[in-house]
Amino acid sequence: MSALRLGLSRGCKAKMAAEQVEAMNMVKSFRVSDLQTLLASMGRSKSGLKQDLVVRALKLVQSECSPELLKSVRQLYETRFPKTSGWLAARRPEAVPVNYSSIGSTTRSLPQTQGADYLNGSIPKQPAAPAAEVKLVSLPFYQTLETLLPPTELIAQNNEKLQDSQCIFELTQSQVDQVRNSSEHRPGIKAVQVVLRICYTDSIGVQEDQYPPNIAVRVNQSFCHVPGYYPSNKPGVEPRRPCRPVNITPWLHLSTTTNRVTITWGNFGKRYSVAIYLVRVFTSAELFNQLKHCSVESAERCRERIQDKLRFDPESEIATTGLRVSLICPLVKMRLGVPCRVLTCAHLQCFDAVFFLQMNEKKPTWTCPVCDKPAPFELLTIDGLLSEILKETEEEVEEIEYETDGSWRPIRDERDKDRERERSNTPVYPLVDICVSEVNGHSPAHSSTSQSAKSGSGGASAASGGGVVVDLTLDSSSEEEAGGAGGDSSDTDDSQDSPSPKRGRYNYDKDLVTAY
Repeated sequence: MSALRLGLSRGCKAKMAAEQVEAMNMVKSFRVSDLQTLLASMGRSKSGLKQDLVVRALKLVQSECSPELLKSVRQLYETRFPKTSGWLAARRPEAVPVNYSSIGSTTRSLPQTQGADYLNGSIPKQPAAPAAEVKLVSLPFYQTLETLLPPTELIAQNNEKLQDSQCIFELTQSQVDQVRNSSEHRPGIKAVQVVLRICYTDSIGVQEDQYPPNIAVRVNQSFCHVPGYYPSNKPGVEPRRPCRPVNITPWLHLSTTTNRVTITWGNFGKRYSVAIYLVRVFTSAELFNQLKHCSVESAERCRERIQDKLRFDPESEIATTGLRVSLICPLVKMRLGVPCRVLTCAHLQCFDAVFFLQMNEKKPTWTCPVCDKPAPFELLTIDGLLSEILKETEEEVEEIEYETDGSWRPIRDERDKDRERERSNTPVYPLVDICVSEVNGHSPAHSSTSQSAKSGSGGASAASGGGVVVDLTLDSSSEEEAGGAGGDSSDTDDSQDSPSPKRGRYNYDKDLVTAY
């Protein structure tokens, strides 16, 4: 009996050891999200890089090989690789043998994944069900008309870092007619196109376009254009590559003839999927027309939003009585033409819709220029209230303030206020009258009026019609003598009312006359 128990015990230990080894192999094939789920379910930290997560999960399997842990590992593995069945079949899908004779002489054991027949160079009679559904994010400038090749994983054929994957497809006569009969945005650029999109192979959520390293696309033996890198103005920042759909239309056979596409890509551990679509391409002007007709927030609704923001909050220590909004677009530093903002943003500040769409047509980021949060096209709206304000205000007004009742008032520029203060503080001097007749032998060009023209000024003022004539051709000594001879009494009287500046402060040139 003891020998039987010993044999059973040894058998259980051997089975547990085998299960532990298979569990560790499964863990090595997990993605970051799978590793985080496993560690979190066992009460372990899920932060860190993938390498740290793998080491942490392997230590967990080695130290605590409980039935609950093994069950969690199995469920996560079967979720990722639903075609792999059996506990002892814990291996990466690359180990499943598939015949790839049509690729070339170099073959390798590879899985039968979604679209594998396309990549083999032959069109399947019935499309195979995808092992993991990869969903690409929808793009505002591209409307998908038909799917020519569903998202299909790029599979390495050997251990080389540079790989070539090939797919073929055919266009129907209807699809050919759509491309040929479509209008042209620019010479040679059709509105209906066949585009190639590449993304990460991940079934969780929607995937954005992402190019693999060393990408090159060859269509029917001709290399097509792939967007290059944006130069970076910041030191130490690597150039960024805009990953957008690749237009392969100019190199296709616009007929029912088979088209062959070869993707060259760098195999550095990450998994990528490729898809081909028939799409309609929109311009920024067409998107603006859609926005203008379908997404305009009324002025009444905008006022309600302002009142909600300015409503008194008894828990707040600071009462907000107004909100200032600039009429200058933060993108181009010019006055707003069509004020636009994102429905999910908390601020009232707007940006120009036309410039925003043009910017994303050239360099798609879809980020709010005010708060840097995501600004997808479907959440953009035109501010009806600010549109009315822009029509009612003058070009010089660059800022307004919303009141608690939903009304608004313009905020004048501080520079204009400073200029007005300077004008009010500057003393006003009378202009030179050049139309009076000659006095004392001098022409009007050499005469000037004094600051005050009172009745008690003397005979000279009476002769000139109420103004004292000053001979600017005389030197300073003669001016002082003239002032001492007949101007003492009048100057004394004037100083009691309003002191006049001394004549020497004008510093006019002897032969320079300013005419108004």
